[in-house]
Amino acid sequence: MADNTIAENGHPRGLYVLFFTELWERFGFYLMVGIFMLYLIDPASNGGKGMSIARAADMVGSYIALVFFTPFIGGLLADRVLGYRKAIILGGILLALGYYGLALGGNTSMYISLLLIIVGNGFFKPNISTLLGNLYNKEGLRSKKDTAYNIFYMGTNIGAFVCNFVAAYMRNHFGWGYAFATAGVGMTLGVLWFILGMKHVKEGDAIRPVQKEDMPLKKIGAYVFLPAMLAAGAGWFYTDIFGYALFGTRSNDAFMFACIPVIIFYILLYVRSSKKDKRGLGALFSFFIVTLVFWVVFNQNSTALTVWADQYTNREMPVSIEKAVRPFGMLQTVSAVPHEVPKVDQYLRVQVDAHGREMQTMGTDPYFQNLPKEKWPHNGELKLLSPEIFQSIDPLFIILLTPLLVGLFSWLARRKKEPATPVKVSLGVFIAGLSSLLMIIAISTTDIYHNKVGMLWLFSTYVMVTIGELLVSPIGLSMVSKLSPVRLTALMMGAWFLENSIAGKLAGLMTSFWGSFIDKRNYFLILVIAACIAALATFIISKPLSGVIRERTGSN
Repeated sequence: MADNTIAENGHPRGLYVLFFTELWERFGFYLMVGIFMLYLIDPASNGGKGMSIARAADMVGSYIALVFFTPFIGGLLADRVLGYRKAIILGGILLALGYYGLALGGNTSMYISLLLIIVGNGFFKPNISTLLGNLYNKEGLRSKKDTAYNIFYMGTNIGAFVCNFVAAYMRNHFGWGYAFATAGVGMTLGVLWFILGMKHVKEGDAIRPVQKEDMPLKKIGAYVFLPAMLAAGAGWFYTDIFGYALFGTRSNDAFMFACIPVIIFYILLYVRSSKKDKRGLGALFSFFIVTLVFWVVFNQNSTALTVWADQYTNREMPVSIEKAVRPFGMLQTVSAVPHEVPKVDQYLRVQVDAHGREMQTMGTDPYFQNLPKEKWPHNGELKLLSPEIFQSIDPLFIILLTPLLVGLFSWLARRKKEPATPVKVSLGVFIAGLSSLLMIIAISTTDIYHNKVGMLWLFSTYVMVTIGELLVSPIGLSMVSKLSPVRLTALMMGAWFLENSIAGKLAGLMTSFWGSFIDKRNYFLILVIAACIAALATFIISKPLSGVIRERTGSN
């Protein structure tokens, strides 16, 4: 009798249930991330929050950090208590509610909504990836796991590509609230699709029995969660005690301190593991450490590169192209006419002067702060490409380049010349570093405090980051599935996202000091040097890492 859970191409039907669920979830997630920084720094007169770049970057960094921190908890609860399907549905509902809440616009609703999104992502993100891997654990499907993750990753990026055009249309035509509500609609569709297709993924769902080496949930609460909360409190009040913030702001200190007990938990997890499990876990932890730098570079897209697109990039379009894209809502109107900031503004608008110092301003859009007066429009307004559109470059090129890259490695594999997995990762981190080198060259081409930089530089930077991402991210998901002990897969997927969490916070931390870098080249030089060191370290340990991977999976 034919197995009706397997499609004609040999992949489980559950792959396509998870593919479209992830597509809609990523549509909502990246729509929100793509405009969040812009929303925070936009004046209240335009419907935004009017924050300074420093304050907005701190908030965005905290959000990214926490949204990737909670998968540690969500993965643990799914492994031990909920199962993966229930966790995914719960997470999806919380995410949708959070996006709808952001549409309300008030400060209180914003903070409550961010909390819902952060918790929702913790339940959703690690468990949908784990559920996918579990569908391929039975005989005859294991060899298709890498391909399945590549297909799954394609769904992620289709959603991430489309969402920025929708975000630009909604916020330019109707306002910020409608754009956030659209993210909620996307997540709602994702949850409904998953519920309708649950029968095709139930085979990958399980609540893992606790092993003798596992730490009971009560102990995890006592030894991890409680210390993390206490450490966060200590970090928050560190400034009051010592008179300065160790990592720049209270929120940075609180987050970094809270990470310490969680990191200790993973160290103890490794120490308590059997000799067999230690090899796989050790390889994973080594991979996490060296790819941390990649994710710091990658997360510049929602922090520093968003600021760069908004205020330093020439986004004017030729008249012919402007007319073609106008119906799609991709154009943003900026005004050079001075106006008084309404009293409803919660924060003073902050710009940067010609010497890199922050200055309070009231009036023209910040786009004009480094545009020569002779280039200002006679009618006081410019139609510009919306800055969030640039964030569709990454998913577009993932969609375009994934088949080419898979084909290249398949061709090399047939000739027994395919690079080992750690070498691919090393190359990916190095290429990410080159993307920051492009930004250094871009800044060197003009005086950015008196003029704009061409869009091609930012476009090329995103393409370079995308190539690096293709060599790091899908491989990372696959390695977690391959190298983790079965009972700890979701928990280790949580560790993968914890790494993203720390990287997101570091990216926000860096951007909060954006105004302090008078020469912006130094900002990106830090990223170049860090990426080169991490890439070299990965290459040095590639041989022992390949040995562990070969031992566990039969491939390198």
